[in-house]
Amino acid sequence: MSEPVEPPTRSDTHNPVRTEPLDQAQDRSAEASAPVAGTKINTDLFDGNMNAAQFKLVLEAALLTSVEPLPLSELKKLSDISLDNTQLETLLEELAADWQGRGVELTRVASGWRFRAKPHMQTYLDRLNPQKPPRYSRAVLETLAIIAYHQPVTRGDIEEIRGVAVSAQILKTLEARGWIDVIGTRDVPGKPELFASTKQLLDDLNLRSLNELPALQEISSLLEPETTAQT
Repeated sequence: MSEPVEPPTRSDTHNPVRTEPLDQAQDRSAEASAPVAGTKINTDLFDGNMNAAQFKLVLEAALLTSVEPLPLSELKKLSDISLDNTQLETLLEELAADWQGRGVELTRVASGWRFRAKPHMQTYLDRLNPQKPPRYSRAVLETLAIIAYHQPVTRGDIEEIRGVAVSAQILKTLEARGWIDVIGTRDVPGKPELFASTKQLLDDLNLRSLNELPALQEISSLLEPETTAQT
């Protein structure tokens, strides 16, 4: 007859459990959940895959490397998701605030958004390009002012306001500069051309719309840095 087998003690069936402080356990958990080097981290931008701070860097890069102002329709292409104008403008305004106190500023003009040097920096920048731009004649600036403030106007309207004849060369000069354009004809005998100002003029004045046009006597001083030819 076999002898009865005694049941094993607890120490024979279970290994002792080692404990560790809570903070070490948390560190171990964090290490386990950390991303592997080289993997892409996805965060949210209005339920997208980039956060707002990262997308502002994308906007910044695009605007700093663009020669021309970028409209909202172009800037929206930079986003992986669909942004409405309000969301995009909010980010652009935040970006503009980020650049306050620097030598360049982010501004909104008629054609879109752009970075430009602040006016008080122009004196120093001129040292890199010391050529003094010629000024336009008074006749050219008067003609431009009439078109800007009374548009659309015909050549006859301009001559009536100025009291003198307007040469074709003056109008060609303004068209070549991109400040005026023909937008149609007036429905009267002879079908005279109608002239109006362009977004390029507003961009050069750093304005968003015609409602922001300065007083007539200020236009000449504002355009002097932009002039590139003499009439």
